Amino acid sequence: MADDLCFFTKDSFILKSPKKSPLVLRTVVLLFVMVCGVYICTICLKQISTGSTTEFLNFRVVQKPCPEPNIEPWEIPYVHYPNPKTYSRAECVCNPVRYFAIMSMQRSGSGWFETLLNNHTNISSNGEIFSVKVRRSNVSTIFETLDRIYNLDWMSSASKNECTAAVGLKWMLNQGLMQHHKEIVEYFNTRGVSTIFLFRRNLLRRMISILANSYDRDAKPLNGTHKSHVHSPHEAAILASYKPVINATTLIPSLRQVEETTKKGLEYFKGTRHIILYYEDVVKNHTKLVEVQEFLKVPKRELKSRQVKIHKGSLSNHIQNWVDVEKALNGTKYESYLHGDYRK
Repeated sequence: MADDLCFFTKDSFILKSPKKSPLVLRTVVLLFVMVCGVYICTICLKQISTGSTTEFLNFRVVQKPCPEPNIEPWEIPYVHYPNPKTYSRAECVCNPVRYFAIMSMQRSGSGWFETLLNNHTNISSNGEIFSVKVRRSNVSTIFETLDRIYNLDWMSSASKNECTAAVGLKWMLNQGLMQHHKEIVEYFNTRGVSTIFLFRRNLLRRMISILANSYDRDAKPLNGTHKSHVHSPHEAAILASYKPVINATTLIPSLRQVEETTKKGLEYFKGTRHIILYYEDVVKNHTKLVEVQEFLKVPKRELKSRQVKIHKGSLSNHIQNWVDVEKALNGTKYESYLHGDYRK
């Protein structure tokens, strides 16, 4: 009876747990593994792709900040790091740049002075840009032009490499400066632009230069070409051979008007960071060029120009009606203009 019971129980157990087909089980497991494998691989690939893209974008966008320059606190508004749109400053991206403008009047030596500045490896002065009227037609066009210059996007023969340390232009008082002086002063102070005033002490010599240059523009004695500046003594002698006639009656009012314009220009822009220079002082004293380089915070260099002075020596040799001019100025505060001389 016990044996029968034991047999029955074992037999019953065997019937309740029948063997499954090995092929079906293996197929199910294999499909499950494949599905899990595909899912896991898809997730991993997405994570790797996202991580690589993020790393690449970060590499291109994030830039290492430039180190703080070793300067006085008051200099900070005048130190800039332009980012030109037309090219890359490459390894010079952290080289600070100073902005400047040479304010002057025609035939005051500004052309010669600018060639001296451009003789410096790290200075770019882009010429008389606002002689073109459309560029000074209104304040907006003036600011747009200045923005291009100070962002190092203005291309000219004076443009240096990406390591420029000082960039600016030559700007005459009658080229929109006086009309828009309030807005321009605000622009200079906001953008950190420094002003270099360059004027002439002897206004009689300036008048001779203006009249001679006007004659040369029409007569063109140098092989039919007008030249405001020359680079040889021979060319200078040809241009100096012309002796203008000066209106003695209007001479003093004309000199007074130039004085007043100069005074007004200094008054308008005295609120900017500035230095005042006179052509005669720069000619006689070359330490003035050292002062300018210190003002612009550039390395000191010996600066040279190829330009040759046109009207040398006594003014009596350059004015056709010298006796009339001498009589008009004797006994006035302008008498010193008759005798002042300097050599270059």
